[in-house]
Amino acid sequence: MTAVPLTPPHRLHLVVLGGTGFVGSHLLPRLAAHGHSVRVLSRNRERHRELAVLPGISVHSADVYDRATLVRHLRDADAVINLVGILNETGGARFRKAHVDLTATLMAACRESGVRRLHQMSSLRAGEGQSMYLITRGEAERVVRASGLNWTIYRPSVIFGPGDGLVTRFAALLRRLPLLPLARPRARRAPVAGQNVCAAIVRALATPESVGSIYELYGPETLQLIQIVRMVRDAAGLRRPILPLPDTLGYLQARIGELLPGTPISVDNFKSLALDSVGEQDGLAALGIVPQRFSVALPQLLGGRHDHTALLDAARRVSGLTPEDRARLP
Repeated sequence: MTAVPLTPPHRLHLVVLGGTGFVGSHLLPRLAAHGHSVRVLSRNRERHRELAVLPGISVHSADVYDRATLVRHLRDADAVINLVGILNETGGARFRKAHVDLTATLMAACRESGVRRLHQMSSLRAGEGQSMYLITRGEAERVVRASGLNWTIYRPSVIFGPGDGLVTRFAALLRRLPLLPLARPRARRAPVAGQNVCAAIVRALATPESVGSIYELYGPETLQLIQIVRMVRDAAGLRRPILPLPDTLGYLQARIGELLPGTPISVDNFKSLALDSVGEQDGLAALGIVPQRFSVALPQLLGGRHDHTALLDAARRVSGLTPEDRARLP
């Protein structure tokens, strides 16, 4: 994949599904900074009213699994960004419903409402292995590719950033436990910064050649899971032994983890870890993005914060941007 040219930036009317999740919370300020008008569909807008401080962002309560509701909100949109995804099944949240069924419903709603442009979040190794997370991500990709729409698919490795499920989760476990047993310690990952993933989406919005492209998004460092956890421990200034588990005990840990609050690990997570999350085609380079190194970002990440005050700060920065400033944004 080679770098592709950008068209001059212009204001788009976007609809975002899953915009209140981890990636969405970092993407929305960036979209606002570029001057786009964004309609965020959420199950309960009252729980995410703080997003409205961002200029051009509006949050609407909507059942994204209902086709008629989607059609109503998609009318006049230039593009839709689907960030919906779950890492574990809990309550009524099921992999097939969240990844495959929703994607199929969204494709039908796009065709009915006349929206031709789709940006779909997926995952590295989608469609491979025995994990239902990866299997259904792959099925969703097939639905998108057969839709007849102008699609772009993003396949990130494990994502790090303020409020993530990687550094934040392991730091919490290390602070709470005197010893951390670790399943699949040799699983290889190429952690990618959330800000780089968001930059890729924003760049692809302004890149006509991104239509029909699948961007693998990964960082420059390939690390074993045990290396990542040790780095988090050391950066946090903790003294905790980390116990690598053989697969038999790792599987048992995953079974027990499904019963614990917050599900620190599940059997499906364990199956996902059987595959290395390392890319082969550098999507960040193709979009002209210099990746952030996990090792460099880690100390600041552990000392940072991700709350409503940070969002307000972002809103103030966005409001002060001139059109020339917006044009120079990455």
